Amino acid sequence: MAAGCLGPDVDRIIALALREDLGSGDVTSKALIPARRKGSARFLCKARGIAAGLPVAGRVFEMIDKRALFEPLAKDGDNVAPGDLLARVSGRLRTILAGERTALNFLTRLSGIATLASRFAAAAPDGPAVFDTRKTTPGLRKLEKYAVMIGGCRNHRFGLYDMALVKENHIRASGLSSMAEIVRKCREAGPKGMKVEVEVENLDQFRHALESGADIIMLDDMDEGEVAEAVRLRGSRGIEIEVSGGVTLDRISRGFPRGVDRVSSGFLTHSAPALDISMKLD
Repeated sequence: MAAGCLGPDVDRIIALALREDLGSGDVTSKALIPARRKGSARFLCKARGIAAGLPVAGRVFEMIDKRALFEPLAKDGDNVAPGDLLARVSGRLRTILAGERTALNFLTRLSGIATLASRFAAAAPDGPAVFDTRKTTPGLRKLEKYAVMIGGCRNHRFGLYDMALVKENHIRASGLSSMAEIVRKCREAGPKGMKVEVEVENLDQFRHALESGADIIMLDDMDEGEVAEAVRLRGSRGIEIEVSGGVTLDRISRGFPRGVDRVSSGFLTHSAPALDISMKLD
């Protein structure tokens, strides 16, 4: 899976991050460090969590200078603890210092998401599957969803193109009143086999959605009693029920009514704290 977080799309993300940070060059290092001076540095973990983004951090240095050597000493998905050595980088000191912040930004951000995802997954080992959302940092979705997977949760749709999710605003804008017609039109417009999901906000809407032909019905901001009733109304129909809205780690830990198939939470990406990792020169 780690190799899957690299590729042309990620190279473009890294290139943009480097341009943002380096601009016309690292004036401090140019002033103080001879161009040919070499050295090495180590990446140290300072908190307990799940490592993610090590291949991306290595690619940062490689894109600055192909002669830089990045040696991962852990792998994405590893449990890490304070004092653990995650990687070493060696080469020209100017290169190492030029890539330090960008590499750490990716590594701490992705490790933080993977760590939070692992806590969500561990909180409901026998409960519904936990999915992320599109509430990601603009431009970083591919990497952040990768980190969610590393942490043990699942990816919801990647964007607006790979799955239809009908929300209230779509219904209002369409002018259509038949949920079945809305689902049919979505199915016809998408690629063969594409799933169609419908979001509902109350049990009346849920009853209509049950007859729409949707694959998944999302219960948005509904309380536990309403969720339990939705499961009862669904009965043996082959429709998945997803709970969304306010799905925090605490709520995951309390559990959901039996019969809920999946939950989705933006907290996995928009509220994950960075994992504390530092880089120190040898």
